[in-house]
Amino acid sequence: MVFSSLSFLYAFFPLCILAYYLCRNRVYRNVVLLAASLVFYSWGEPKNLVLLLLASFVAYASGLLMEYLGQKGRPVGRKAAFLTGVVLLTGNLFVFKYLNFFCGNLRAVLPLPLSLPSIALPIGISFYTFQILSYLIDLYRGEIRLQRNYFYLTLYVSFFPQLIAGPIVRYQTIEDEILHREESLDGLVEGTKRFLIGLGKKVILANNVGAIATIIFQGDPQVYGSALYWVAALAYALQIYYDFSGYSDMAIGMGRMFGFHFLENFHYPYMALSITDFWRRWHISLSTWFRDYIYIPLGGNRVKKSRWACNLLAVWALTGFWHGAQWNFVLWGLYYGVILLLEKLFLGKYLARCPKALQWLYAMFFVLIGWVIFDLTDFSQMAVALQTLFSFTPTRFTDMLAADTAVIKGLLYIPVGLLFSFPVLPKLRGLLTKNGTRPQGAAALAVENAAYLGLAVLCVVYVLSATYNPFIYFRF
Repeated sequence: MVFSSLSFLYAFFPLCILAYYLCRNRVYRNVVLLAASLVFYSWGEPKNLVLLLLASFVAYASGLLMEYLGQKGRPVGRKAAFLTGVVLLTGNLFVFKYLNFFCGNLRAVLPLPLSLPSIALPIGISFYTFQILSYLIDLYRGEIRLQRNYFYLTLYVSFFPQLIAGPIVRYQTIEDEILHREESLDGLVEGTKRFLIGLGKKVILANNVGAIATIIFQGDPQVYGSALYWVAALAYALQIYYDFSGYSDMAIGMGRMFGFHFLENFHYPYMALSITDFWRRWHISLSTWFRDYIYIPLGGNRVKKSRWACNLLAVWALTGFWHGAQWNFVLWGLYYGVILLLEKLFLGKYLARCPKALQWLYAMFFVLIGWVIFDLTDFSQMAVALQTLFSFTPTRFTDMLAADTAVIKGLLYIPVGLLFSFPVLPKLRGLLTKNGTRPQGAAALAVENAAYLGLAVLCVVYVLSATYNPFIYFRF
C-alpha cells in the first residue's frame, strides 16, 4: 500500500485517524498505531511481517540482556549481547538483500556449482534494520534508555508513516514521545498541510516527469540525441527528488498528526553549491546515520590522511551498496566518495572563490551525472547514456515525436519541478503569515486555506487518473 493509493487515502488512513482520536487513553492510542502499522506492512506481503516482528524481538532481547549484564558488572558479556544482536540483524539484511548478489558474482568468476537462491526482498528492510541498529548502538553507548515494553519497541520499528521508505528515525528522536507526546489541533492541521505538499510532489510532479528518463534512456540515442539525454537526466533527478522528499513530507506530516516530531530529511538539495553541500541536504537521515555509526567510529578525520581517505571511500561504497545489490550502486557511492575526497583535499577551497552561479552549475553537473549512474543498473546502457551526454548527437525531432508523445507531456512538468525545487513555497507562505507561522488576518487565512484545498482537489484528480504511481525507494 502506497500513500498515494486510493485504498490508503480513502480507507486506511481515515479509519486510522478516526480510531486514534476516538481513544482517549495514551496506551489505547499506541495500540491503534501498532495495529495499523502491522496491517499496513502486511497488506502487500503478510509473510514478511514475521521477519519484522522477529527483528524487533532480537533488538528487544539484546537490549534486555545488555541492561542485565551491565547491572551485574559484566562488560564483556554486555558487549557480546550487543554484538550478537547486531550480527543477527545485519545477517538478516544480508540474506534477504545481498545473498543473491554475492552468489551470482561468485558463480560468474569461480567454477562453483552454486544455485541462485530465490529470495524476495522484503519491503522496507533496509530502513527498519537501520532504525533497529541505531537503537541498539545508542543503547550500548548509553545515549538512550532501555525500552522494556516489546510492543512499544515494535511500534517504533513498524510505525507505518516511516516504515517503508524512511526517513530513518532514531529512537532518541521519539523516545519520550512514545508515551508523553501531545496531540493538538494545530498539529493536526499542520500535519495535514505537510501531507498534502508531499502528496502533491508525488502525484503531480514525480509521476509526470518519471516517464521521460525511462523512455529516453531505453530509446535510440541517435533519435533523442545529447540534448534530450541531458533532459532525461534532469527528469530523473526531479523524479527521485519529488518521489522521495514527497514520501518524507507525507511521513513527517502524518507523524505530526499523531503527535510525533520527525526530523527533516531534505533541505532543498538542488540549491547546493558543492557536492559536500548536496549531501548535507539530501536524505539527511541516511547520511547522518553513516556518519555517526560508521565514519566517526572508524576514526573520522582524526586519523592520518591515508586512512581517512580509505575510511571516506569505504563509507561511500557502503552508502551506495545500501541502496541495492547492484554494482552500479557501488560505483555511484564511490563516485561521490572520490568527489567529496577531492573537495575536502583541495577542490573545496578553490570552489569557494568562484561565483555562486558557477558553484551551483558545478554541483548540478556532477549530481546529474550521478543520477544517470544510479538509475541505470545495466552497465552497457549506462555507458551508452554517458557517451551520448557528451557526444553532441543532434536530436531528430520528427522521429522523436513519432516514437512517443509521452516525452512531450512530461516536458511540461519540468519547469514547474525546477521552480519548486527551490524554497518557493516557504516564500509564498511567508507573505501570508506572521513570523512564518500564522496567517495575518482572515483574508490571509482564507487565501492559504483555499490554496491547500485547491492542492487537495488537484491531488485527487491526479490520483484518480494516475497510471504510473510507484515509489522509487520502495526497492531499497
